[in-house]
Amino acid sequence: MMIARLRGFIQQWRGPGLFFLGALSAAPPALAGEAVGTSEPRVTTQAGAIEGRMLPSGVRAFLGVPYAAPPVRDLRWRAPQPVAAWKGIYHADRFGPQCMQQQRGILTNQYSGAEVTSEDCLYLNIWAKPGLNKAPVIVFLHGGGFFIGAGSMALYGGETVATRDIVFVNLNYRVGPLGFFAHPELTSESGHKASGNYGFLDQIAALRWVRENIAQFGGDPSNVTIAGQSAGSMSVLALQASPLAKGLFQRAVGMSGALIGSAGPGAMRPLAQAEQDGVRLQVIWKGSNLADLRAMPADRLVVPRVPGSPPVGPIEDGYVLPYPIDEAFNRSAQSDVPLMLGFTRDESLGGLGPVQTLADYKARAAAAFGDRADAFLKLYPAATDAEAKAQARVADRDGTMAAAMDAWARAQVAKGKAPVYSYMFARPHSYPTGVHIPDLDPATAGAYHTSEVPFWLSTIESFNRFRPMRDWSQADRAFSSAMTDSLVAFARSGKPDTQQLKWVTFDPARPRLLELGADAHIAAWPDERRLAFFRAAPAQRPAGGAARD
Repeated sequence: MMIARLRGFIQQWRGPGLFFLGALSAAPPALAGEAVGTSEPRVTTQAGAIEGRMLPSGVRAFLGVPYAAPPVRDLRWRAPQPVAAWKGIYHADRFGPQCMQQQRGILTNQYSGAEVTSEDCLYLNIWAKPGLNKAPVIVFLHGGGFFIGAGSMALYGGETVATRDIVFVNLNYRVGPLGFFAHPELTSESGHKASGNYGFLDQIAALRWVRENIAQFGGDPSNVTIAGQSAGSMSVLALQASPLAKGLFQRAVGMSGALIGSAGPGAMRPLAQAEQDGVRLQVIWKGSNLADLRAMPADRLVVPRVPGSPPVGPIEDGYVLPYPIDEAFNRSAQSDVPLMLGFTRDESLGGLGPVQTLADYKARAAAAFGDRADAFLKLYPAATDAEAKAQARVADRDGTMAAAMDAWARAQVAKGKAPVYSYMFARPHSYPTGVHIPDLDPATAGAYHTSEVPFWLSTIESFNRFRPMRDWSQADRAFSSAMTDSLVAFARSGKPDTQQLKWVTFDPARPRLLELGADAHIAAWPDERRLAFFRAAPAQRPAGGAARD
């Protein structure tokens, strides 16, 4: 008892001579089924010994493991540095803090408990059964628009996947202005004439940590699958295109997000423009130079989320991404690995926005597409208010997500040899009667952006952790299990086929996908004429706004 109390006391403090043992005592409480057993597993990493937790499921959890030095003080806006070795036992028994970001309300759709936040945040989490040897490894990258998210979110937990003899890893990476801030002074000091993509450098550092240490957890460093959703999926594509990530993974899964193309949600700024945006932020933050900005409290480095504010996000920096991602594929410079790519039926990331009437629909089309509006309305015809609402929603999905995922699949097939498998998730969640969720309307949400993640990872019960937000059926649970099995099969062999889910490879001449809805069946991709319309000149994504799941 005294040791446990002492550990809790130490976890609230950092200082000379103390290494960080986990998140603060206000960290999210353990998930159901995460009580500490009588055996506390130990593993020796290159930096030192760590002690995790044995879960009742038989899975070992190592939480809050540092994969890089804390990116604080002079290390703010620098590439991640190696972890300092320690003596004794590092207690990896709870999640590390999430990276600096805005907080979520307790009633929101993805609230995960007390959100401990710190600039000291480069930690990863590992779930693995004991006794594994050269097991496949899945490394999952969270979403959140490059502004929010963390590996500690219950939605991204790896316990159930790990019961299938997989080593599952997720991680935090720097987000927002601490993760994607470019500036002329940063470029000058970097040594490679680039700045801005620190979040991607964090992900690469984590993958290098996996290569060097994962065998100690029973994983195979030569069989690593990277997977991610939304910003995590965009990250997966960036890693596939980056020469710095070559050889660190053998398969990749992208769920609803692709940094590809010259316009729309996937567009990236060139370094020179990102540096100018950084100077604009310096003025907003009232700093005279980079030294001032490094001395500021992290919570003051806020980007105004309003139209016209300087954007923050991935850039074509010339280092992590030496050239635009589509050009990387044109050069056949990408990591040529099997891909599993998909999107959800009812998602959108801007587009036309909510449409109420037919007249509103036509007006928004004219504003978005100008002299191409007539062509758009022929592709998405509507004669009534109801049809206008429905067509606007389909167009938003096609223009902001399906077209980008289609472009990613086509680029790989054109310039690579490894196969592509694709899906559309079309299964709405099940909700209790009368549930109130401020950022989601159960009546209209459908298969919304991010709704597939809990099915792939078998984390559907994460929504009921603090209050009843879902009313899952046995069919939902069985469908989630089947999807998890398919993800695991892909991680093992590069082929997602199972007895329950049969896939087809992507063929640009006849694009088909696996539709995951009330059942699973092969269906056509959205009309290629529609996707080509958006690839030619997508509607611009509106600036500002609230961060989305």
